[in-house]
Amino acid sequence: MIIASYGFSPVDQPTTPNTAYAGVIYLDKRKYCLKCMICIFAVIFLWFLIHTAIIIFDGLNDKIGPSDVAVVLGNKVELDGKPSKRLKGRLDRAAELYKEEYFKYVLVSGGTGKEGFDEAAVMKTYLVEKGVPDEAVLLDQEGYNSFMTAQNTKRIMSEMKLNSVTIISQFYHITRTKLAFKKVGFDKVYTAHAKYFEIRDIYSLIREFFAYYKYLFM
Repeated sequence: MIIASYGFSPVDQPTTPNTAYAGVIYLDKRKYCLKCMICIFAVIFLWFLIHTAIIIFDGLNDKIGPSDVAVVLGNKVELDGKPSKRLKGRLDRAAELYKEEYFKYVLVSGGTGKEGFDEAAVMKTYLVEKGVPDEAVLLDQEGYNSFMTAQNTKRIMSEMKLNSVTIISQFYHITRTKLAFKKVGFDKVYTAHAKYFEIRDIYSLIREFFAYYKYLFM
């Protein structure tokens, strides 16, 4: 008597209850991981929205008081050597508050941009043209970023025995700049934002979210 032997390939092999159960477990794990990733993303996005709302509120609500020095943070100088509209907004705000006698000096801080101009020198020229006395404008020509501006300001003011400070910049920049100034030792920091807004502010707000935490953990 001939007994036929039938073999099964791995593809044709009947599914046992154990392999079916393992497949269900695998699918459940994938669904769980996907849900975790969605939850993490949702938390980060909510965190981003809340933090951005705080930046906007903090930046738009000026905290102005009498101080020794106002610090204007640098920004782009155009190819013709004139301040960009964004930078003009900061300088106009400084000139306005100086004339209202909120501070004795204006410290302009910036580096040399890719356009080849000394931002601080351009800023001083603009302020003098706006009626701020030459001797009232202090220069920081090494302010290549907000933290360097804070450090340089602390040094300059210590040498002049000055204490209180007002920072002037775009609204989205205020919260991070205030953090930098407090990190270098300023206890009281007044703030004022430039009255100039543009579409690019949306990009700047996104950037500030990440930049703030970089400064926080420096």
